[in-house]
Amino acid sequence: MTANATRGRFVTLEGIDGAGKSTHVGFLAERMRARGRPVVTTREPGGTPAGERLRELLLGEPMHHDTETLLVFAARREHLARVISPALARGDWVLCDRFTDATWAYQGGGHGVDSARIAELERWVHGGVHPDLTILFDLPPAVSRGRLERAAANGRTLDKFERESDDFARRVRAAYLERARAEPARFRIVDSTRPVETVRDELARIVDAL
Repeated sequence: MTANATRGRFVTLEGIDGAGKSTHVGFLAERMRARGRPVVTTREPGGTPAGERLRELLLGEPMHHDTETLLVFAARREHLARVISPALARGDWVLCDRFTDATWAYQGGGHGVDSARIAELERWVHGGVHPDLTILFDLPPAVSRGRLERAAANGRTLDKFERESDDFARRVRAAYLERARAEPARFRIVDSTRPVETVRDELARIVDAL
C-alpha cells in the first residue's frame, strides 16, 4: 500500500514474546497524535469481536499448525474489513500490535508451515493492504525467557506461545530478521534489550521521520 495525502499510514509492531511491543503502543500513539495524526490502535489476533474470540482459541487451544494459520488469517480478514481498511480510507493512521509478519515468524518460522500456503493466504486476505512501516522489537530468546518468567512469577498466565521452548523462540526471531533483511525499506529494527527510555527515544525519532 502506498500512502498519499488522503490515505492513512499503516504501522505495525512485531517481535518475539517478551520483546516489549505492548509496552510502547500507548507511547507511539501519543507521539503520532502530538504530530496531528488521527490514530487507531489495534492488535492481532483480535481487533474485532469475532477476532477476539478467535484470539482466545489461538492463544489457548492446542491445534494443528495449519488450523492455527487458517484461524489467524480468518481473524485478519475480519480485522481488515471492519477496522484497518476503513480507518486508512478515512485518512487515519493505524497502529497494530502484530500483523502478517507474525504469521510468517510464528506459524512459518516457529511451526514450519509451508511458506507457499502463507503467501497464498496473504494474497487472498490482504486485498492489497500492507504495512507502510514495521517496527521490529528485537532481543535474544534468553532475555525474552527471563522477562516472561518474571511476568509469570507476578501472577500473569502465559499463553501457549509464551510457553514454547527457547528453540521455538530462536526460529521465530530468525524468521523475523529474515523478513527485515528482505524488506529493509519497510522495517526498522529496534534493540529491545535497552532501557525503556532509550528505546522510546529511538521510537520518537522513527515516528517523527514519517
